[in-house]
Amino acid sequence: MKDFSRFTISEVTKRFGERTALAGLSLELRRGEFVTFLGPSGCGKSTALGCIAGLVPITSGKISIDDECIDDGRTKVPPERREFGMVFQNYALFPHLSVANNVAFGLKLRKLAKEAVAQRVDAALKLVHLDGYADKFPAQMSGGEQQRVAIARCIVLEPRLLMLDEPLSNLDAKLRIEMRYELKALHERLHVTTIYVTHDQQEALALSDRIVVMQTGRVQQIGTPEEVYASPANLFVADFMGFKNIWTGRVESARESGDGIEYSVALDGFTLKVRGAYREGDRRRAAIMRRLNDRREVWTAIRPEDVQLGGQGDNVVRAKVVQVEYQGQVSQVTAVAGRDTRIDLRPSAPVASGGTIEVRIPPEKVLVFADGEAG
Repeated sequence: MKDFSRFTISEVTKRFGERTALAGLSLELRRGEFVTFLGPSGCGKSTALGCIAGLVPITSGKISIDDECIDDGRTKVPPERREFGMVFQNYALFPHLSVANNVAFGLKLRKLAKEAVAQRVDAALKLVHLDGYADKFPAQMSGGEQQRVAIARCIVLEPRLLMLDEPLSNLDAKLRIEMRYELKALHERLHVTTIYVTHDQQEALALSDRIVVMQTGRVQQIGTPEEVYASPANLFVADFMGFKNIWTGRVESARESGDGIEYSVALDGFTLKVRGAYREGDRRRAAIMRRLNDRREVWTAIRPEDVQLGGQGDNVVRAKVVQVEYQGQVSQVTAVAGRDTRIDLRPSAPVASGGTIEVRIPPEKVLVFADGEAG
């Protein structure tokens, strides 16, 4: 695979008339890393991929490889000369060509010798575990097999950047998990720098070295899977990454506690204690302290799996169970506490709908946000 030292995206913006589809995307890719653009439909992630590939003209900004500018909105290197590989959501295979000829298509355009084409096609098919499929046609293959052909067609060209636009979204749940494993293993073998687009949080967490979370064309957070999962930058990221319990309240008191602050937040019908490990100067801590002084609203968030059934200590509240969904080892339980505060939890012990339970909300598992909007 071809390589580079630096791949830099600087303040890239794309407007379609009055609508801004991508606003000021900045990112430096590290050699060999797997970066995922993650967000809901319409957030700008596929637009970003198209801009990087050269398929969508940028309105402003700059894309550079090492010291070479490949796009600044005025002059650009054509897509076919960027030496990138692209795998589309719908595979985009030629139905009238065999697997071998689909994979060989780009090599033949480059006018490589017949023997070299055959060797590289054979090697690419082996990498995606399609030995013996060379003479088959796309219609004779499953969705997962067709996706592997599409990937082979990209990697046979030895791209310096591999881009995948929701490549697993057309597969069933079981096959998606299998293909996720195959993509992870393939990346570990090839070490080709990869940009992956998805709206699936589990795919992003499983595959990525870094995740770029997007909403309405803007980057909300860039971080490792661990950082994005455990320390979301704002309420949008928390909600998108599974903090299903989001409640509004007012900070009534705050005091220093170890390496952070202990808050008392008044919710609708009960008071929630929160312990946040914020460093001095942390912007979120400063914003929450301003909310305390101004007596203004804050937002608290906790994952359903972090809410405990029963227990002792702070934040033990009584709640009425209104819905139970059996999900195998655990159940998805919805209860109501206080005056009308909905609490979602996933206890391993059985819970009866319509009954009353005690739940504990661990103070150290609760996040507090001073802004209810995305950052």
